Amino acid sequence: MSGRGRALVWARRLLLYLFVGAFVAAARPTPGSLFTGAFVAALGEALRLWAAGHLVKTTRLVTTGPYAWTRNPLYLGRLLLLTGLALAAPLPRHLNAAALVAGYAVFFLYYLPRKERVEGRRLLLMHGAIYEDYRAAVPALVPGRRRFAGPRASWSRRLVLRNGEPLVLAGLVLLFGFLALKIAAH
Repeated sequence: MSGRGRALVWARRLLLYLFVGAFVAAARPTPGSLFTGAFVAALGEALRLWAAGHLVKTTRLVTTGPYAWTRNPLYLGRLLLLTGLALAAPLPRHLNAAALVAGYAVFFLYYLPRKERVEGRRLLLMHGAIYEDYRAAVPALVPGRRRFAGPRASWSRRLVLRNGEPLVLAGLVLLFGFLALKIAAH
């Protein structure tokens, strides 16, 4: 990745952190909203942990674990995290619903199509017909009803650590902990 590309990644990440921080700071959570949101977010993070334990970036086509059901389990998990946060952190005038709709719009209209195009091209060049078969058989986001009939591999804690998922989990614990503290303070 070029220096400009890295800078863009960090700028987007910083904007996301600032947005989430402002979102959580302005939230007015209730015990019910926190429980519901934490449940949805936990489903998303469980999916992400499962996926991260199978993901070997750029060296092989991963078709095991959740990748046997959806080509983008990390993105599906991210959507569940976003939804869980919006449910857990109600804002005045239902602005959390507007933020969720805006997040979905960015995800479905920009992020996912771009990632599918860029990653799809790269995977096709690297893996050829095997990737074409996988892409034809496995849905992009919503899991299919049939498992892809590829090789089986076991989940690896080492891959979870290498893929940085514990940082996401730690961030979630902090966010939801902060929301719980806001409830306790009222």
